[in-house]
Amino acid sequence: MRLIALAALTSLGLAACSNGAAPPPDSPRRELVAADVSPPARLIIDSLFNDREAMGETRALIVLRDGQPVYEAYGDGFGPNAKLISWSMAKSITSVLIGMLVADGRLVLDEPVPVPDWQRPGDPRGNITLRHLLNMSSGLEHDEDSDPAWETDTVAMLFGAGSPNMAGQAEGKPPVAAPNELFNYSSSTSVILSDIIARALTDSRVPAVRRDAVRNFIDGRLAGPLGMSSLTPEFDASGTLIGGSVMHATARDFAKFGEFLRRRGETPNGTRLVPENWISFMLSSSPANPGYGGHIWLNRRQSGAEAGLWPDRGPPDLFACLGHQGQYIIVSPREHMTVVRLGISTDEQNRNVRDTLRRVMGAF
Repeated sequence: MRLIALAALTSLGLAACSNGAAPPPDSPRRELVAADVSPPARLIIDSLFNDREAMGETRALIVLRDGQPVYEAYGDGFGPNAKLISWSMAKSITSVLIGMLVADGRLVLDEPVPVPDWQRPGDPRGNITLRHLLNMSSGLEHDEDSDPAWETDTVAMLFGAGSPNMAGQAEGKPPVAAPNELFNYSSSTSVILSDIIARALTDSRVPAVRRDAVRNFIDGRLAGPLGMSSLTPEFDASGTLIGGSVMHATARDFAKFGEFLRRRGETPNGTRLVPENWISFMLSSSPANPGYGGHIWLNRRQSGAEAGLWPDRGPPDLFACLGHQGQYIIVSPREHMTVVRLGISTDEQNRNVRDTLRRVMGAF
Protein backbone atom coordinates (compact mmCIF):
# COMPACT_ATOMS: atom_id res chain seq x y z
CA MET A 1 0.00 0.00 0.00
CA ARG A 2 1.34 3.40 -0.81
CA LEU A 3 1.63 5.09 2.57
CA ILE A 4 3.68 8.05 3.72
CA ALA A 5 6.92 6.97 5.35
CA LEU A 6 6.90 6.74 9.12
CA ALA A 7 10.12 8.66 9.59
CA ALA A 8 8.73 11.77 7.93
CA LEU A 9 5.38 11.76 9.65
CA THR A 10 6.37 11.20 13.23
CA SER A 11 8.33 14.45 13.14
CA LEU A 12 4.98 16.22 13.47
CA GLY A 13 4.33 14.71 16.85
CA LEU A 14 0.78 13.90 15.81
CA ALA A 15 1.23 10.23 16.63
CA ALA A 16 3.84 9.39 19.23
CA CYS A 17 5.62 6.12 18.80
CA SER A 18 7.19 4.11 21.58
CA ASN A 19 10.49 5.22 23.08
CA GLY A 20 12.25 2.12 21.81
CA ALA A 21 11.92 0.12 25.02
CA ALA A 22 10.63 -3.42 24.72
CA PRO A 23 6.85 -3.44 25.22
CA PRO A 24 5.30 -5.55 27.96
CA PRO A 25 4.17 -8.99 26.79
CA ASP A 26 0.57 -8.28 27.82
CA SER A 27 -0.35 -4.69 26.99
CA PRO A 28 -3.28 -3.62 29.20
CA ARG A 29 -6.52 -2.82 27.45
CA ARG A 30 -10.00 -1.88 28.54
CA GLU A 31 -12.91 -3.80 27.05
CA LEU A 32 -16.22 -1.94 26.97
CA VAL A 33 -18.20 -4.48 24.92
CA ALA A 34 -17.29 -8.15 24.55
CA ALA A 35 -20.40 -9.94 23.34
CA ASP A 36 -20.18 -13.26 21.52
CA VAL A 37 -16.39 -13.46 21.87
CA SER A 38 -15.53 -17.08 21.21
CA PRO A 39 -12.20 -18.55 22.40
CA PRO A 40 -10.75 -18.36 18.85
CA ALA A 41 -11.79 -14.72 18.56
CA ARG A 42 -10.29 -14.01 21.97
CA LEU A 43 -6.92 -15.42 20.92
CA ILE A 44 -6.89 -13.35 17.73
CA ILE A 45 -7.80 -10.15 19.55
CA ASP A 46 -5.18 -10.86 22.21
CA SER A 47 -2.51 -11.05 19.52
CA LEU A 48 -3.64 -7.76 18.01
CA PHE A 49 -3.27 -5.94 21.33
CA ASN A 50 -0.48 -7.89 23.02
CA ASP A 51 1.97 -8.87 20.29
CA ARG A 52 3.43 -5.42 19.75
CA GLU A 53 6.56 -6.72 18.10
CA ALA A 54 4.49 -8.18 15.27
CA MET A 55 1.51 -5.80 15.28
CA GLY A 56 2.70 -2.49 16.67
CA GLU A 57 0.38 -0.62 19.01
CA THR A 58 -3.38 -1.11 18.76
CA ARG A 59 -5.14 1.80 20.38
CA ALA A 60 -8.75 1.00 19.50
CA LEU A 61 -10.72 -1.90 18.06
CA ILE A 62 -14.45 -1.88 17.36
CA VAL A 63 -16.49 -4.62 15.70
CA LEU A 64 -20.09 -3.85 14.68
CA ARG A 65 -22.68 -6.27 13.37
CA ASP A 66 -25.87 -4.75 11.94
CA GLY A 67 -24.77 -1.46 13.43
CA GLN A 68 -24.50 -2.80 16.98
CA PRO A 69 -21.16 -3.19 18.80
CA VAL A 70 -20.19 -6.79 19.53
CA TYR A 71 -16.67 -5.88 20.59
CA GLU A 72 -15.04 -2.61 21.68
CA ALA A 73 -11.70 -2.21 23.40
CA TYR A 74 -8.96 0.38 23.86
CA GLY A 75 -5.26 0.20 24.52
CA ASP A 76 -3.71 1.58 27.67
CA GLY A 77 -4.17 5.35 27.87
CA PHE A 78 -6.98 5.51 25.30
CA GLY A 79 -10.75 5.31 25.47
CA PRO A 80 -13.99 6.10 23.65
CA ASN A 81 -13.44 9.87 23.89
CA ALA A 82 -9.90 9.83 22.48
CA LYS A 83 -9.59 11.56 19.12
CA LEU A 84 -7.22 9.67 16.84
CA ILE A 85 -5.83 10.62 13.46
CA SER A 86 -7.34 9.34 10.24
CA TRP A 87 -4.36 9.59 7.97
CA SER A 88 -5.57 8.45 4.53
CA MET A 89 -8.96 7.26 5.77
CA ALA A 90 -9.81 10.94 5.29
CA LYS A 91 -9.76 10.42 1.53
CA SER A 92 -13.06 8.52 1.64
CA ILE A 93 -14.68 11.32 3.65
CA THR A 94 -13.47 13.78 1.01
CA SER A 95 -15.07 11.63 -1.69
CA VAL A 96 -18.43 11.73 0.09
CA LEU A 97 -18.22 15.54 0.33
CA ILE A 98 -17.57 15.72 -3.42
CA GLY A 99 -20.58 13.45 -3.99
CA MET A 100 -22.81 15.81 -2.03
CA LEU A 101 -21.69 18.76 -4.15
CA VAL A 102 -22.29 16.76 -7.33
CA ALA A 103 -25.79 15.94 -6.07
CA ASP A 104 -26.33 19.65 -5.36
CA GLY A 105 -25.41 20.51 -8.94
CA ARG A 106 -22.39 22.54 -7.87
CA LEU A 107 -19.91 20.08 -9.40
CA VAL A 108 -20.08 17.62 -12.31
CA LEU A 109 -18.36 14.23 -12.21
CA ASP A 110 -17.33 14.01 -15.87
CA GLU A 111 -16.58 17.61 -16.81
CA PRO A 112 -13.19 19.35 -16.52
CA VAL A 113 -12.60 20.34 -12.93
CA PRO A 114 -12.71 24.05 -11.97
CA VAL A 115 -8.99 24.58 -11.35
CA PRO A 116 -8.26 27.99 -12.92
CA ASP A 117 -4.60 27.33 -13.72
CA TRP A 118 -5.58 24.30 -15.80
CA GLN A 119 -7.99 26.18 -18.04
CA ARG A 120 -5.38 27.98 -20.15
CA PRO A 121 -5.47 27.10 -23.87
CA GLY A 122 -3.37 24.08 -24.69
CA ASP A 123 -2.93 22.91 -21.09
CA PRO A 124 -3.57 19.12 -21.11
CA ARG A 125 -4.63 19.28 -17.46
CA GLY A 126 -7.79 20.96 -18.66
CA ASN A 127 -9.09 17.49 -19.58
CA ILE A 128 -8.91 16.16 -16.01
CA THR A 129 -12.29 15.43 -14.43
CA LEU A 130 -13.47 14.68 -10.91
CA ARG A 131 -13.75 11.02 -11.87
CA HIS A 132 -10.06 10.95 -12.83
CA LEU A 133 -9.04 12.56 -9.54
CA LEU A 134 -11.24 10.31 -7.41
CA ASN A 135 -9.92 7.22 -9.22
CA MET A 136 -6.30 8.39 -8.67
CA SER A 137 -5.78 8.34 -12.43
CA SER A 138 -5.34 12.02 -13.33
CA GLY A 139 -1.91 11.45 -14.88
CA LEU A 140 -0.28 14.19 -12.78
CA GLU A 141 3.31 13.86 -11.60
CA HIS A 142 2.64 13.19 -7.93
CA ASP A 143 5.20 11.30 -5.88
CA GLU A 144 3.75 9.66 -2.77
CA ASP A 145 6.30 7.13 -1.59
CA SER A 146 9.70 7.19 -3.24
CA ASP A 147 12.95 6.77 -1.33
CA PRO A 148 14.12 8.84 0.53
CA ALA A 149 10.69 9.73 1.89
CA TRP A 150 11.55 13.34 2.73
CA GLU A 151 12.03 14.09 -0.95
CA THR A 152 8.50 13.06 -1.95
CA ASP A 153 5.86 15.56 -3.02
CA THR A 154 3.61 14.43 -0.19
CA VAL A 155 6.11 15.17 2.57
CA ALA A 156 7.00 18.53 0.99
CA MET A 157 3.30 19.37 0.73
CA LEU A 158 2.34 18.35 4.26
CA PHE A 159 5.42 19.39 6.19
CA GLY A 160 7.75 21.38 3.93
CA ALA A 161 7.76 24.29 1.54
CA GLY A 162 4.33 23.45 0.13
CA SER A 163 2.53 23.33 3.48
CA PRO A 164 1.21 26.95 3.52
CA ASN A 165 -0.55 26.39 0.18
CA MET A 166 -0.92 22.65 -0.33
CA ALA A 167 -3.35 22.93 -3.24
CA GLY A 168 -1.00 25.29 -5.04
CA GLN A 169 1.79 22.73 -4.94
CA ALA A 170 -0.47 19.81 -5.86
CA GLU A 171 -2.13 21.63 -8.76
CA GLY A 172 1.19 22.91 -10.09
CA LYS A 173 2.49 19.47 -11.03
CA PRO A 174 2.72 18.63 -14.75
CA PRO A 175 1.07 15.61 -16.37
CA VAL A 176 3.14 12.50 -17.08
CA ALA A 177 0.31 10.44 -18.59
CA ALA A 178 -3.13 10.91 -20.05
CA PRO A 179 -6.08 10.53 -17.68
CA ASN A 180 -6.93 6.86 -16.94
CA GLU A 181 -3.58 5.64 -18.29
CA LEU A 182 -1.83 5.41 -14.93
CA PHE A 183 -2.91 4.66 -11.35
CA ASN A 184 -0.96 6.94 -9.01
CA TYR A 185 -2.15 6.97 -5.42
CA SER A 186 -1.42 10.37 -3.92
CA SER A 187 -2.50 12.59 -1.05
CA SER A 188 -1.81 15.55 -3.34
CA THR A 189 -4.76 14.45 -5.49
CA SER A 190 -7.07 14.57 -2.47
CA VAL A 191 -5.88 18.09 -1.64
CA ILE A 192 -6.81 19.18 -5.17
CA LEU A 193 -10.29 17.81 -4.50
CA SER A 194 -10.33 19.68 -1.19
CA ASP A 195 -9.54 22.93 -3.00
CA ILE A 196 -12.36 22.19 -5.44
CA ILE A 197 -14.73 21.70 -2.49
CA ALA A 198 -13.82 25.11 -1.10
CA ARG A 199 -14.18 26.79 -4.51
CA ALA A 200 -17.65 25.25 -4.89
CA LEU A 201 -18.73 26.63 -1.52
CA THR A 202 -17.29 30.16 -1.65
CA ASP A 203 -15.75 32.59 -4.13
CA SER A 204 -13.54 34.01 -1.41
CA ARG A 205 -9.81 33.34 -1.28
CA VAL A 206 -9.61 34.52 2.35
CA PRO A 207 -8.33 31.50 4.32
CA ALA A 208 -10.72 31.93 7.26
CA VAL A 209 -13.73 32.23 4.93
CA ARG A 210 -12.72 29.10 2.98
CA ARG A 211 -12.09 27.18 6.18
CA ASP A 212 -15.40 28.16 7.75
CA ALA A 213 -17.36 27.40 4.59
CA VAL A 214 -15.95 23.87 4.39
CA ARG A 215 -16.19 23.23 8.13
CA ASN A 216 -19.83 24.34 8.17
CA PHE A 217 -20.58 22.14 5.17
CA ILE A 218 -19.02 19.10 6.85
CA ASP A 219 -20.84 19.75 10.11
CA GLY A 220 -24.21 20.45 8.51
CA ARG A 221 -24.25 17.78 5.82
CA LEU A 222 -22.21 14.88 7.24
CA ALA A 223 -20.91 15.05 10.81
CA GLY A 224 -24.09 16.47 12.32
CA PRO A 225 -26.57 14.08 10.70
CA LEU A 226 -24.34 11.07 11.46
CA GLY A 227 -23.66 12.13 15.04
CA MET A 228 -19.91 12.30 14.37
CA SER A 229 -19.49 15.10 16.90
CA SER A 230 -15.78 14.43 17.38
CA LEU A 231 -14.85 14.76 13.69
CA THR A 232 -12.19 17.46 13.49
CA PRO A 233 -10.91 18.29 9.99
CA GLU A 234 -7.60 20.12 9.69
CA PHE A 235 -6.78 22.94 7.22
CA ASP A 236 -3.64 24.50 5.81
CA ALA A 237 -2.75 28.19 6.07
CA SER A 238 -4.69 28.90 2.86
CA GLY A 239 -7.88 27.52 4.31
CA THR A 240 -7.79 24.29 2.31
CA LEU A 241 -9.00 21.10 3.93
CA ILE A 242 -6.18 18.55 4.28
CA GLY A 243 -8.60 16.06 2.84
CA GLY A 244 -6.13 13.33 2.04
CA SER A 245 -4.64 12.68 5.43
CA VAL A 246 -5.45 14.81 8.46
CA MET A 247 -8.81 14.45 10.17
CA HIS A 248 -9.30 13.41 13.78
CA ALA A 249 -12.21 11.54 15.38
CA THR A 250 -12.99 8.92 17.97
CA ALA A 251 -13.04 5.27 16.97
CA ARG A 252 -16.80 5.25 17.48
CA ASP A 253 -17.25 8.13 15.05
CA PHE A 254 -15.02 6.49 12.44
CA ALA A 255 -17.25 3.43 12.88
CA LYS A 256 -20.31 5.60 12.22
CA PHE A 257 -18.78 6.64 8.91
CA GLY A 258 -18.18 3.00 8.00
CA GLU A 259 -21.77 2.17 8.83
CA PHE A 260 -22.93 5.10 6.72
CA LEU A 261 -21.09 3.58 3.76
CA ARG A 262 -22.46 0.10 4.56
CA ARG A 263 -25.97 1.60 4.48
CA ARG A 264 -25.09 3.11 1.10
CA GLY A 265 -25.38 6.75 2.08
CA GLU A 266 -28.13 6.68 4.71
CA THR A 267 -28.16 7.51 8.41
CA PRO A 268 -29.45 4.90 10.89
CA ASN A 269 -32.91 6.51 10.78
CA GLY A 270 -33.05 6.28 6.98
CA THR A 271 -32.18 9.86 6.07
CA ARG A 272 -30.24 9.89 2.81
CA LEU A 273 -27.18 12.14 2.87
CA VAL A 274 -25.64 11.26 -0.50
CA PRO A 275 -27.26 9.55 -3.52
CA GLU A 276 -26.90 5.77 -3.59
CA ASN A 277 -25.43 5.98 -7.08
CA TRP A 278 -22.54 7.96 -5.61
CA ILE A 279 -21.76 5.09 -3.25
CA SER A 280 -21.99 2.76 -6.25
CA PHE A 281 -19.44 4.94 -8.04
CA MET A 282 -17.11 4.91 -5.02
CA LEU A 283 -17.28 1.12 -4.92
CA SER A 284 -16.67 0.62 -8.65
CA SER A 285 -13.16 -0.24 -9.82
CA SER A 286 -10.99 2.46 -11.30
CA PRO A 287 -10.12 1.76 -14.96
CA ALA A 288 -6.44 1.95 -13.98
CA ASN A 289 -6.66 -0.31 -10.90
CA PRO A 290 -9.40 -2.86 -10.10
CA GLY A 291 -8.48 -2.72 -6.41
CA TYR A 292 -9.30 0.96 -6.05
CA GLY A 293 -12.58 2.81 -6.44
CA GLY A 294 -13.58 6.41 -5.87
CA HIS A 295 -11.14 7.23 -3.08
CA ILE A 296 -11.66 3.89 -1.34
CA TRP A 297 -9.98 0.46 -1.45
CA LEU A 298 -11.82 -2.57 -2.84
CA ASN A 299 -11.38 -6.28 -2.13
CA ARG A 300 -10.15 -7.01 -5.65
CA ARG A 301 -6.70 -7.84 -6.89
CA GLN A 302 -4.79 -4.75 -7.84
CA SER A 303 -3.02 -4.07 -11.10
CA GLY A 304 0.41 -3.83 -9.43
CA ALA A 305 2.35 -6.10 -7.11
CA GLU A 306 0.17 -5.42 -4.08
CA ALA A 307 -2.56 -7.97 -3.44
CA GLY A 308 -4.90 -5.35 -1.96
CA LEU A 309 -7.06 -6.45 0.96
CA TRP A 310 -7.94 -10.17 0.78
CA PRO A 311 -9.23 -10.66 -2.77
CA ASP A 312 -8.96 -14.45 -2.62
CA ARG A 313 -10.12 -14.91 0.97
CA GLY A 314 -12.85 -12.37 1.64
CA PRO A 315 -16.24 -11.29 0.28
CA PRO A 316 -15.93 -9.52 -3.08
CA ASP A 317 -18.13 -6.66 -1.87
CA LEU A 318 -15.84 -5.88 1.09
CA PHE A 319 -14.16 -2.46 1.01
CA ALA A 320 -12.03 -0.33 3.31
CA CYS A 321 -10.81 3.12 4.21
CA LEU A 322 -7.10 2.69 4.91
CA GLY A 323 -4.63 5.02 6.57
CA HIS A 324 -0.91 5.23 7.26
CA GLN A 325 0.40 3.34 10.29
CA GLY A 326 -2.46 0.87 10.23
CA GLN A 327 -5.71 2.86 10.43
CA TYR A 328 -8.67 0.80 9.20
CA ILE A 329 -12.38 1.12 8.60
CA ILE A 330 -13.32 -2.23 7.01
CA VAL A 331 -16.86 -2.79 5.80
CA SER A 332 -18.38 -6.11 4.72
CA PRO A 333 -21.95 -5.54 3.46
CA ARG A 334 -22.45 -9.28 2.95
CA GLU A 335 -21.57 -9.99 6.57
CA HIS A 336 -23.31 -6.85 7.89
CA MET A 337 -20.06 -5.93 9.62
CA THR A 338 -17.91 -2.86 10.18
CA VAL A 339 -14.51 -3.07 11.88
CA VAL A 340 -12.35 -0.15 13.03
CA ARG A 341 -8.73 -0.52 14.12
CA LEU A 342 -6.63 2.50 15.06
CA GLY A 343 -3.04 2.48 16.20
CA ILE A 344 0.59 2.73 15.13
CA SER A 345 2.28 0.06 13.05
CA THR A 346 5.21 0.00 10.67
CA ASP A 347 4.64 -1.13 7.09
CA GLU A 348 5.88 -4.62 7.97
CA GLN A 349 3.70 -4.82 11.08
CA ASN A 350 0.76 -3.49 9.12
CA ARG A 351 0.78 -6.57 6.90
CA ASN A 352 0.32 -8.66 10.06
CA VAL A 353 -2.41 -6.33 11.29
CA ARG A 354 -4.29 -6.61 8.01
CA ASP A 355 -4.21 -10.40 8.06
CA THR A 356 -5.23 -10.45 11.73
CA LEU A 357 -8.20 -8.19 11.06
CA ARG A 358 -9.33 -10.63 8.38
CA ARG A 359 -9.22 -13.37 11.01
CA VAL A 360 -11.07 -11.14 13.51
CA MET A 361 -13.90 -10.69 11.01
CA GLY A 362 -13.98 -14.42 10.34
CA ALA A 363 -14.08 -15.22 14.06
CA PHE A 364 -17.12 -13.04 14.58
